[in-house]
Amino acid sequence: MIGRRTRRSGAALAAALLVAGCGSEPMSSTPEEARVFTNPVVRTDAPDPQAIRVGETWYLFHTNSGGRNVPVLTSPDLVDWIPAGDALPELPDWAQAGKTWAPEAIQLGPDRFVLYYTVADRASGRQCVGRAVAATPLGPYRDDSSGPLICQADLGGSIDASPYRDADGSLWLLWKNDGNAIGVDTWLWSQRLSPDGLRLTGRPTRLLKQTEAWEGALVEGPFLHRHDGRLYLFFAANAYDRDTYAEGYAVCESPAGPCVKAPENPILKSNAVASGPGHASLVAQDGRTWLLYHAWPPGQEGSVDPGRQVWLDELVWQDGRPVLHGPTAEPQPRP
Repeated sequence: MIGRRTRRSGAALAAALLVAGCGSEPMSSTPEEARVFTNPVVRTDAPDPQAIRVGETWYLFHTNSGGRNVPVLTSPDLVDWIPAGDALPELPDWAQAGKTWAPEAIQLGPDRFVLYYTVADRASGRQCVGRAVAATPLGPYRDDSSGPLICQADLGGSIDASPYRDADGSLWLLWKNDGNAIGVDTWLWSQRLSPDGLRLTGRPTRLLKQTEAWEGALVEGPFLHRHDGRLYLFFAANAYDRDTYAEGYAVCESPAGPCVKAPENPILKSNAVASGPGHASLVAQDGRTWLLYHAWPPGQEGSVDPGRQVWLDELVWQDGRPVLHGPTAEPQPRP
C-alpha cells in the first residue's frame, strides 16, 4: 500500500498540482499527475468506512446506502475505488432491513472472514450488533445466528462494533451502547472474542464515555491500534450530522483499559473543505499509517446527496502522539 515519497522538481510538482486541482474530473495519467490524489476518494454517500487488505486488494465496507445492506468497494491503492456489490445481501430473520450501520470485517484465516455490523433488532426495537461469516472478503457474508451478538436494549442498544487482534494474538470486540438514543450515557465497551470470532467470552469492560465539551452528548465509532508498543483507542464524538462531529483518541493500558483521553483532542475536526469528519478506520503498511473517515461537504450536513464522502489523510506519529493534518483537499502524494 505504502510507497516511499518521490522527489520531484519544483516545476514538475507545480504542474501536477495545478492539473489535479482543476475541477472533479479524473486526473490524467501522465507520470507526475498520477503520483497525486485529491479528497474525497469516494464522492458518493459512504458513511462509517472501514477497509482491510487481502492480497493486493483493499476492501472497503460502509453503512447501508443505494439499496445495499453492506456496500463493499475495492481498490488497489486506497484512492481509486470501484463498487463491488453487497457484502451482506440477506439479513437474518431477527433483523429488519433499512438501518444496517458501521460494518467492520476481520480476516481470521485463509478462507475465513467475519463481519460485524449494526442492524435493527425486531424483538427489542433497538439497534444491535450481529456477526456474519464468509470465505472471501467480498462475501456474501451469512449470519446464521438466532439473535444479536450484543444488544444492550436497556442502555439504548449496541452499535459500532470493531474487531481487534492484539499483539499477543487475543481477539477483542469494541462497541458503543447507544445511550444517546434514550438520553443516557454512551460508553465505549470492550470484550474478548472466541478464536472463531463468533462468541463473546469473559466480562465486558467500559473504557470511556463522553466527558469533554467537544464530545457533546456522545462518543462512538471506536477502534484500537497499537503503535510502537502503545495501544491507542480512536473514537468519534458529538452529533454525526453537525459540523461539531470530530475524531479523538485515548491511550490504553490494554484492550480492557484503563484508557486516558488525549488532552489535544480532537485531532480531526471541521475546516473550510470538510464538515463533521469522523467515524474513522486506520490502515497501516511499511511504517506509514492512513486514516479513512467520512465527512460532509460544508453546509450540506445531513444531506443524502452527496452525503458523507470518504476522505483519506496520512496520520503521522510525533513523540508518541498521532497527528493528522487534515481534512486535506489539496493534491497530495498517493499512498
